[in-house]
Amino acid sequence: MPGLGRRTFIATEVLTAANVNGYLMDQAVMVFAGTAARSSAIGTALSEGMVTYRSDFNVLEVYDGANFVGVNERAITNATVAAYTATLANANGLIVASSTAAQTITVPDVFEIGQSFEVIRDGAGTVSLAAGSGATSWAGAGTAGTAVTFKIDQQYNGAQVFKVAANAYRVIGKITV
Repeated sequence: MPGLGRRTFIATEVLTAANVNGYLMDQAVMVFAGTAARSSAIGTALSEGMVTYRSDFNVLEVYDGANFVGVNERAITNATVAAYTATLANANGLIVASSTAAQTITVPDVFEIGQSFEVIRDGAGTVSLAAGSGATSWAGAGTAGTAVTFKIDQQYNGAQVFKVAANAYRVIGKITV
């Protein structure tokens, strides 16, 4: 059950089990020795937004509705197709472009201001970064324009795409125009 939000209790109020569970337990950071201890304690009583701390690896994790995901972990996407469109799932993550043929990664305006993602050209094919739908400011390598495509033209080089303002993106790294 998700937490019930914030509540200010009055001095004479009776604290019920529902109050403890909804206002305290479901909103606390639970500490466990590892995944086995967490699974044993929580079982299947999981809800999206639960936060746990695992002392075995000193990691803070949030339950996303399907899995516990480390707060500082980065999602890695292996892009092997000729055309890949970045999604919100790529935010603060890494795209590994590993094709032997040329690849284009399109960046639509789906990210929040301050979010970014990195791209590593791991394959032999040139990787191009292009502005997608909704991106009205696209700049990097000393040039700007939504028609500009930036290239990661050497294998094992990389770039990072930042959303810096509403509809505005900047590309930095080992890129050319």
